[in-house]
Amino acid sequence: MYDMSGPYVIRGSVSLPEAELMWRFSRSSGPGGQHVNTSDSKVELSFDLAKTESLPEVWKARALQRLSTRLTDGVLTVRSSDHRSQWRNRETAAVRLAALLAEATAPPPKPRKPTRIPRGINERRLREKKQRAQTKRGRTGKDW
Repeated sequence: MYDMSGPYVIRGSVSLPEAELMWRFSRSSGPGGQHVNTSDSKVELSFDLAKTESLPEVWKARALQRLSTRLTDGVLTVRSSDHRSQWRNRETAAVRLAALLAEATAPPPKPRKPTRIPRGINERRLREKKQRAQTKRGRTGKDW
């Protein structure tokens, strides 16, 4: 069969270790063809995030906190049954897992620094607002 295109890089020099990935295969629903009733093309890829040694502790804590709703006993599972081929489903699942971990371990965004509106802009806005109000007041039908 084909070689996997691994190692799947999360970020920088950190990648998913093949030894910590647990693969499970089953029959996939959906489109078939020859061998549809005998081929196990659906892929479930599990990664024990709580026990991994391959991620830095800071990243691991961040990922555990951000992915807490997707974890089952500290294990992150990704499924793929998009393709007919088991190999392509393996590729898809591994890429999805790497992308999930990359997003979950990313540093938090810098806090937004509030900006002040320049005084001249605010004064111009108020002046135009008063002018508009005066225009509308002039439309009242008192003199009719």
